[in-house]
Amino acid sequence: MTGLDQLRDALSDADPDPERACDAVMAALLSPRRTDDVCLLIARTAALDERRVASWELPSDPEVVARMRAAVARTLADWNLEEAAFTTELVVSELLGNAIRHAVGPVRLRLMRNRALICEVADGSTTAPHLRRAAITDEGGRGLFLVAQMVQRWGTRYTKNGKIIWTEQDLPAAERAPR
Repeated sequence: MTGLDQLRDALSDADPDPERACDAVMAALLSPRRTDDVCLLIARTAALDERRVASWELPSDPEVVARMRAAVARTLADWNLEEAAFTTELVVSELLGNAIRHAVGPVRLRLMRNRALICEVADGSTTAPHLRRAAITDEGGRGLFLVAQMVQRWGTRYTKNGKIIWTEQDLPAAERAPR
């Protein structure tokens, strides 16, 4: 039996509590006289309610940006998050504009309302944007810098088909999804 088979067996009837599951797996797989360090990470995940996700597949057409700002504003109103509309519309404009201007393939916009408001823009390019400070004479290059100033976090996640640029905005405690 391989190590992966042993792990699969140990997890097949594991306790739902992550800490107890870790203890059981470690006891089943490790000899008492081990000679190396071992690390095991078990995490509990939960699917996000579909009413807290909005997603759009978009053509690479600059005219779509204005329509998506309006769609995002409607979605935020449905979620009682009107106060996040200004920032989210700016984020959507910048990230979609960059994806349409610089990337390839289909573009996808997704909003997720959980403990924070997540905005993701996916495209078919693996070139990540970089934050820069535009010179006073530059006509462009300030958008991502502005986005970074208005959200709590942002980043890039690579996929097998390209990348996702994401931003995270804090929500008022009353509007956060329960854990």
